[in-house]
Amino acid sequence: MSLRSEELPQNLADAFARARGRLGRLGSPMLYFSTTGSTNDEATKLAAGGNVEGAVVVADAQTAGRGRRGRHWFSPALGGLYVSVVLEPARSVADGDRATTLLTLAAGVALAEGVEAVTGLRADIKWPNDLLVQRRKLAGILAEGIHAPTPQVVQSPGERAASRSTVRAVILGYGLNVGSMAYPPDLADRVTSLESELGRPIDRAELCVETLAAIARRYDDLLEGRFDAILDAWRERAPGSRGRRVTWNGPSGVLSGVTAGIDEHGALLVSLGDRVERIVAGEVVWH
Repeated sequence: MSLRSEELPQNLADAFARARGRLGRLGSPMLYFSTTGSTNDEATKLAAGGNVEGAVVVADAQTAGRGRRGRHWFSPALGGLYVSVVLEPARSVADGDRATTLLTLAAGVALAEGVEAVTGLRADIKWPNDLLVQRRKLAGILAEGIHAPTPQVVQSPGERAASRSTVRAVILGYGLNVGSMAYPPDLADRVTSLESELGRPIDRAELCVETLAAIARRYDDLLEGRFDAILDAWRERAPGSRGRRVTWNGPSGVLSGVTAGIDEHGALLVSLGDRVERIVAGEVVWH
């Protein structure tokens, strides 16, 4: 399928040129849209032809952006950074299934590192895929596995499904709130943006490149089997992964406990008195 992408804006082209040596396999090809439905959808179309590891799709606005569990992602023009990358973590030299499982956690670490490199702002990570500032959402990540013939959402970093070996590529999408803007009423008290937090303009082109450069570094960690480096970095940036009360729907109903970290496959551990539950998917409510 032909993708009618647009010419890369000069500031973004210049930023990519300056950072070329730090992007590794990312950014070839590079597709840009002033407006599109969803960058993940565009990247999925691109991946359908195969052999496009490292392809990047960037948009200034999305009309059908989405997050986990099909939720709408508010994506106004120039209000945020909307990016999707085609990756193949299953080809890790160490453990393809584990690399695929940990991709969302690795992306969270990378996104936090990229934000801090550009702005100096340190964001926390909330399991499994959100960046927070003072418990307000700054960014979200959506990973969708490409099988055949349809994509499947990679819902949890802790899930170890046997079918993962059939994942030939993963579309890693992220939305990062940049500009100060009027959010819909249902989001206003739960989200924030870089410019709101810092009180100054942010260079979106530089932010785009630096987040991708950080993803390139952490993706190399996955491919080379440096899983402990990713897990250690994630734990260090996720204070809520220990000592926070959470509730979730278990097989027998609603359960409540206190977070006790993550395991080697990224599953959230929750203490319930004399036992520890391992949460690999589903909705977790944080208190």
